[in-house]
Amino acid sequence: MTLEELRNKKREFGYSNQQISDLSGLPMGTVQKIFSGKTAAPRYATLKALEAVFLSENPGQNSEGDKLSPELQGTAGASYPKNHAGAGLQKYAEQTIAYGRKRQGEYTLEDYYRIPDDQRVELIDGSFFVMEAPTNIHQLLLLQISNAFLSLITEHGMDCIPFVAPADVQLQCDNKTMLEPDVFIVCDKDKILKSHTYGAPDLVVEVLSPSTRKKDMTIKLEAYSRAGVREYWIVDPDKKKIIVYILNDEMDMAIYGFEDTIPIGISEGKCSLDFSKIYRYVSFLYE
Repeated sequence: MTLEELRNKKREFGYSNQQISDLSGLPMGTVQKIFSGKTAAPRYATLKALEAVFLSENPGQNSEGDKLSPELQGTAGASYPKNHAGAGLQKYAEQTIAYGRKRQGEYTLEDYYRIPDDQRVELIDGSFFVMEAPTNIHQLLLLQISNAFLSLITEHGMDCIPFVAPADVQLQCDNKTMLEPDVFIVCDKDKILKSHTYGAPDLVVEVLSPSTRKKDMTIKLEAYSRAGVREYWIVDPDKKKIIVYILNDEMDMAIYGFEDTIPIGISEGKCSLDFSKIYRYVSFLYE
């Protein structure tokens, strides 16, 4: 559709800018600029996401009239966390990548690699999860954590390599899962390919955000444990807590505060991370 056709559709459907933002997964500011005329030449992917909103008069159906799964509609009662951007991604996918016959749980890496570069997603057990833009505190925490890991690994001569998002991890070496952990450490260099990490990292850190809390604390915990990740840290900026799971047979767990020193399990007692230094760096955001 052209911009003029999209504007006509907007009037025809009677959608508000907020409704279009929710259905397409596009930021509200982007939608406002396009329909007000401030943005005269939107990106192709943006146009297709908007076009997908108007494919059917029923936002809960695809272009063939098939009802979308609850996960992709973002409705209550879905088996995965609701995400308003998911519906827009699915509609976009069905129109431009011919996903129309697939449902959550059926997607593969072939589908993953067809997603446009400006749309960040994770693929977990065949289901897509849209990744929203991170907050400043999220980014500062993960950067400081990755820098601290690099310093500790270098200082103690650990034969491991830390990574920071965005970096793909083909967690279970299958074609149904590709994740982007916030921070992770790999100690087996045979897993590190030029394009991505093939197999489970040794340690993974996820920094919680409102849109990822349930996914990080449940779905990813289960996926990491099943794949053989040895240690999983969940950093909660709101509660100033770090939950550390040692993913052995008993799944040992410990909870630390932002002022604590946290032992790094995979180092076998060689080193620990003084989180108070990281907290001091970001503390101005809590004032």
